[in-house]
Amino acid sequence: MSLTFSVLGPVRAWRDDAELELGPPQQRALLAVLLINAGHPLSLREIVAVLWGSEPPETADNLVHRYVGVLRRLFEPGLTGRGASRVLVRGSGGYRLDVEPSDVDLSRFRALRRDADRSEPARAAELLLTALDLWRGPVAADIPADVRMRPAFTQVDGERLAALRSAAEHAPAAGGEVAERVLAEVRPVAAAHPLDELLQARFMLVLAATGKQAEALEVFRTTRTRLAGELGLDPGPDLREAQDRVLRQQTEASTRKSDDKSDKSDRADAAGSATGSATGGAAGSAAGGAAEPPIKRPAQLPPDLAVFAGRRPELDQLPPIGDAPTPATVITIGGMGGSGKTTLAVHWAHRIATHFPDGHLYLDLHGFHPNRAAISPADALHSFLEALGVPARSVPASLEAQTALFRSLLAGRRVLIVLDNARDSEQVLPLLPGAPGCLTVVTSRHQLYDLVSAHGATALTLGHLPAGDAVELLSRRLGAERVAREPAAVAEIAELAGRIPLTLAMVCARAAMNPGFSLAAIARELRESHGSLDAFEGESARSGIRSVFDWSYRVLTPPAARLFRLFALHPGPECTTAAAASLAGEPIGRVRRPLAELLRANLIVETEPGRFGCHDLLRAYARELDDEDDAARRRMLDHYLRGAVDAGALLFPGRERLPLEPPEPGVVVTGFRDLGDAAAWFDAERPVLIAAIKQYATAGDGYAWQLAVALEMYLDRTGAWLVQWEIQMAARASALSIVDRYALACTERSLGFVEGRLRRWADADRRLGHALELFAELGDGNGEARAHRLLAFHLNQRERYDTALEHYRAAAELYRATGWQSGLAHVHNETGWTYILLGDYPQALAECGRAMEAHRANGDRNGEAAAWDSIGYAQHHLGAYDEALISFSHALRLYRLVHDRYLEADTLVHIGDTHDAAGRGPRAETAWRAALVILDDLGHPDAGPIRDRLRRREVRAVA
Repeated sequence: MSLTFSVLGPVRAWRDDAELELGPPQQRALLAVLLINAGHPLSLREIVAVLWGSEPPETADNLVHRYVGVLRRLFEPGLTGRGASRVLVRGSGGYRLDVEPSDVDLSRFRALRRDADRSEPARAAELLLTALDLWRGPVAADIPADVRMRPAFTQVDGERLAALRSAAEHAPAAGGEVAERVLAEVRPVAAAHPLDELLQARFMLVLAATGKQAEALEVFRTTRTRLAGELGLDPGPDLREAQDRVLRQQTEASTRKSDDKSDKSDRADAAGSATGSATGGAAGSAAGGAAEPPIKRPAQLPPDLAVFAGRRPELDQLPPIGDAPTPATVITIGGMGGSGKTTLAVHWAHRIATHFPDGHLYLDLHGFHPNRAAISPADALHSFLEALGVPARSVPASLEAQTALFRSLLAGRRVLIVLDNARDSEQVLPLLPGAPGCLTVVTSRHQLYDLVSAHGATALTLGHLPAGDAVELLSRRLGAERVAREPAAVAEIAELAGRIPLTLAMVCARAAMNPGFSLAAIARELRESHGSLDAFEGESARSGIRSVFDWSYRVLTPPAARLFRLFALHPGPECTTAAAASLAGEPIGRVRRPLAELLRANLIVETEPGRFGCHDLLRAYARELDDEDDAARRRMLDHYLRGAVDAGALLFPGRERLPLEPPEPGVVVTGFRDLGDAAAWFDAERPVLIAAIKQYATAGDGYAWQLAVALEMYLDRTGAWLVQWEIQMAARASALSIVDRYALACTERSLGFVEGRLRRWADADRRLGHALELFAELGDGNGEARAHRLLAFHLNQRERYDTALEHYRAAAELYRATGWQSGLAHVHNETGWTYILLGDYPQALAECGRAMEAHRANGDRNGEAAAWDSIGYAQHHLGAYDEALISFSHALRLYRLVHDRYLEADTLVHIGDTHDAAGRGPRAETAWRAALVILDDLGHPDAGPIRDRLRRREVRAVA
């Protein structure tokens, strides 16, 4: 399947050369903005801002998800409802379009521009013409007009304008047909942008290159008149330089034809008119006094870091820069303290500096300095104006006048401005130039939403370095030879330092100052201090990582600061809004504001809508703030326990529920809309639940063992048996620490079951036998019955069928005594399965039929599906293949309804076996392959035998 896209004009998509119907305008607009950012993630917030601006509908998030679903099905027709898309990928709190650059016309356009930047002028002009030929109108021409006017789209239109300017600049060197073709492209655009001085200047040069000097000088006169009449300005340096070049060309041509008096007269008239305009107005004239001195060319960039390493994906996200930037002239670089924002900004500024011949301005705004106040916009402008040559006595007093003068000085010029360590958008706004031609790069620990939403800034957020980049940084600083000698220690150092550039640099400093230390010894130091920040202290308190984090923490409001401290209690990699609200003991509505503040401060990240992560080193810093809050810990664990119990009750209704006390005050209880919602919750929260059990196993309360028991069925279905064993061992330790015999009975039973899954039969029998004794002592008939069932299950695996039936009979008696009908129905099915193993298929059908009817009466779809699968299995062994397939189809439909993917795969295997027995080989392979996809996705050990079976059939087919 091949997909191609076009956004340079109407939005179009093709699959295998068939054009796709893209649906309503807003859906096309979503595709357009994804195409513009192809290969790079867009957060949900950014997408909503593009589609609806500052006043999105309440259902905006849902609409985006719906549009994404429709587009995914268009692009990948075979994609299942819960399958992972390979084209429209979810991540970074939003979505990313993953397509080859050659399959998107805008990506090809940008690639051609980059090639042109690296080519000699004549070749560059040809490449730019090829790039311009890709355009079929304004970008995303068929989306709603109000959406198309937003910066995301006008910026791309600006890229076309910049390409035209560059083509016009290179056309004189190309000459001939190329120059004529460039002129044809530039002429209508120049007419549409009569006040774009740089474009008009380049237009003049192309006209002159094609022998139209008189028309070029007419363009100068017309543009000069418009500037004076509409803006009250005189021509800038680009127009004046173009005029001089055209006049020189005309003079040289006239000298060669000195006998042509009429041509000489025309030249004199043109020169007199144009020269008069160039020496008048603000620049001064012979009659009007001396001209003002030209502005200085500042060169304020700090040195580039000689050992800069990595950040290639981030550098690739930055827009291509030619001789003139695109209209989106602001770039923001954000990230947590120590992530290397300034280093990246300065490095990139040096790479692009040659495209800004009128100078480079740099200023540290001290937005998060520990001892100095943030620099005010007025002080920053005063510094910049002096750097541009304005005497201090001539700097206006008011901020508005300073801003106006600053923008007037930069109008028509190309200056690069780096504003480092900004506190917020308000500090930066007065420092932005007003006209195209300049580029402003802003770094900040805060997310500068106003610059992005109101000024079309391109936002780049830095996370920790990829493992390869972290190793490259160590190699650059310590030397490739030293790093190559101890690759394992280097990899460990990178991970223990959190792959943050600042902490990696600190470790490198220690290693460089002690060249006799092995890197393994330094890794051991880091390992011993893991979980604290002691290994990342600098020469002074100010240079340590604690101080860097302090700068961000100290400016938080009290609610945000408290919530950040509470993040140290959260055990897992990600925290939902509901879990954060439970930690804080506040309603969800009241926790959104402090969460947003922590996001803006880059102290947490939003990995996807409503899920928040915190870097391990920031979590260690939060722990050091010494705000232990046991009530908050209990609220958080109560939130997860109730979610696990409620989700398990939906997915596994035949399982007895844990008895729970009423929720702690302030706990937000997760509600599940349906079975799919419950299954998705388990999938998302699995790492958090496992980490919580391990971290709080010895906390002295019952949360750890209850979480482990609530998680048992889910982990068993996914085949995570080693993980299951590990957390059930922690749960048993928790039960022993609180001296709770019911807790010990539950954890012994769970441990015994997973010991059997791992074929540790002696341990399994011992633990399940102990569980039987404990439940009997407690008088818990349902708990005792389940232990009997698990023992019988393991006995069946060891072909001890008669003993298994005895345990099933004991379980049935206990369930009858307690009145637990669902448990009794499960015993009927499991007894039927045992009869299947014994080869007594009629007796099996009778037992499984009772189970199916009972589960249907109880409304237990999972149990009903299991019974249908057993019935089908018995029918298969009786040779009734068609009847078996009907029974399996009932089971398959029900398993899909209850989102039990493992047992869905198990039924698919049975369907394949039945087709195989009936001589329908291709159908059998189709069913087995479908089962294998699910098992591989789950990472289940049952995938191995199915893969082997398919491989053997392939070998036989070849033979």
